[in-house]
Amino acid sequence: MAALRALANPSQREGLSRYGIPTERAIGVRMADVQALGKTLGRHQEFAEALWESGVYEARLLAAFVAEPAALPPATVERWLADLDSWAICDTLCFHLFDRAPDAWGWVVAWASRPEELVRRAAFALLAALALHDKRSPDARFTALFPLIVAAAEDPRDLVKKGVSWALRSVGHRGPALHTEAIQLAETLAAASSTAARWIGRDALRDLRRPQVLALVTRKAAPKAPRRRA
Repeated sequence: MAALRALANPSQREGLSRYGIPTERAIGVRMADVQALGKTLGRHQEFAEALWESGVYEARLLAAFVAEPAALPPATVERWLADLDSWAICDTLCFHLFDRAPDAWGWVVAWASRPEELVRRAAFALLAALALHDKRSPDARFTALFPLIVAAAEDPRDLVKKGVSWALRSVGHRGPALHTEAIQLAETLAAASSTAARWIGRDALRDLRRPQVLALVTRKAAPKAPRRRA
C-alpha cells in the first residue's frame, strides 16, 4: 500500500469519475503504474487476497496482476465477483487473471446467465479476453458460445450491452471463418425486435466492417512464410 500511495496523483483520482468509476476508495494511481508494480511483485495468492480486502480501488486492480490463475479458490472468485463495483475492476480481472485460469471457459457459461450486471459483463469480457489470448482453442469453441450472446443481447443494461458487443467483435477478429460467423450473427441481431439486440448488432457491424479489421483478418488468413535456416 505504501508503494501504491507513493505513485498516487490526486488529479488521476479526480478523473476516474468521468469514466463511471467510483472514487470513494481510489487514491489515483495510473493503470500503467499498477501493472508495472504487479510485475515487480510477482504472483502470490495470499498477498492478492490481502490487497483485495483493503478495499482500495488500485489495490484491487493490483490483485489481478498478483493473484495466481491456477490457484484461485472458488470462494475467492465468488467473493470478488460480489464485490465488483466498476467495469474497470471487472475487465482488469478478466483480461489479466481470469482468462488464464483453468476454469475460464466454464466461467463464461456460468456467469452469462447470472442476474448481476457486472457479473454478466464479466462473462463477456472474459470471452473477449479468451478471443484475444487463447491461441489454441478451435473456432468451434467460440461459435458454441454464440447462443449465450443471443440470449444476453436482450439485456438492456449498458455495461452488459457493451460487454456482449465487445465479445462478438473480439471473436470476429480471430480469423476469416470466425469473422464471417460474427458478421452473420451481428446482422441477425441488428434486425432483431429488441432495442438492445439491435444496438449490439449495429455496434459490432461497424467494427467488423472497418478496413483495419478486414486487413487484420486477411493477414491472419495468409499462409505464414517458412523460416529460413541459418
